[in-house]
Amino acid sequence: MSALSVHQAHGPGQSPLAESLLAMLVVVTVCLLAAGYGRGVQELWSRRGAGHVVPRWRVAAFGAGLLVVLGTEHGPAHEMAESSLAGHMAQHMLLLLVAGPLLAAGAAGLPLSMAVPLPLRRLLARCRVAPPMRRLRHPGTYALLAGGGQTVVLWFWHLPGPYAAAVDRPAVHATEHLCFLATAWLFWAPVLGSPRHRAPAPVTVLLLAGTMLPASALGAVLTFAPQPIYPRRVFGADPLPDQQLAGLLMWAPMDLAVLVVALTVFLGWLLRMDRDRPDGLRGGPPPGGTRPMATTAEAEGVVP
Repeated sequence: MSALSVHQAHGPGQSPLAESLLAMLVVVTVCLLAAGYGRGVQELWSRRGAGHVVPRWRVAAFGAGLLVVLGTEHGPAHEMAESSLAGHMAQHMLLLLVAGPLLAAGAAGLPLSMAVPLPLRRLLARCRVAPPMRRLRHPGTYALLAGGGQTVVLWFWHLPGPYAAAVDRPAVHATEHLCFLATAWLFWAPVLGSPRHRAPAPVTVLLLAGTMLPASALGAVLTFAPQPIYPRRVFGADPLPDQQLAGLLMWAPMDLAVLVVALTVFLGWLLRMDRDRPDGLRGGPPPGGTRPMATTAEAEGVVP
């Protein structure tokens, strides 16, 4: 086993009791989300039939997202995060690029609202149709807020001060991960969520590209910094290589995932435009087989 894997990056301020309580809180929260989502899906399927409104693949995606959250906070991923900056960065990428998109693909808004008591459900419905909320849900406004929110959260928690505080204090660490998961969920919702709530393809492409660039810049800063920018206690055995690997783990996977999704959305948009174009714009014969209008030369008898 390498020195990097056995070195404990977290400082002495960690409280085992606090870590245990926070771990229990994570498990309870995940269980409540799973129960609420399952209750809402059951009610929708009992009314419309199994697989309707919320397809089975979306239910599977939501369940997989919750499992990724649990796997990120416990087990090997958590142990890697305890030993090095690169392991901690891998944990962050799991939340941002795996758990967040899967939860967003679950389209959980309607099922979770169906699981709450009827008075609260009516209150949520009134809030959704209120003018401020309708303006907030406009695709352009929502995309700007979602992309900006994820960028701010990503940069803030990777500044030296907040990052060191998250490493030293379990409650701050849990808040950091909650911010990552919430912003990733909101960010991917207009891309992978219910079709009726998705942003238009051009807005989606701009959202993805505009969010990828600041994240790439942060990854480049960590990769090419000439010296470690965090306190010594947050690193593994070799601080500078650990920081460079952490920067690459942020840079490459995020760029690849966002580029693949952006190209998929863009190509799908082009295919839909081509499919929806009138037949007269395709360059083929006009509809109905009618003969094209005669040219001026033909009309005047110049062309035999």
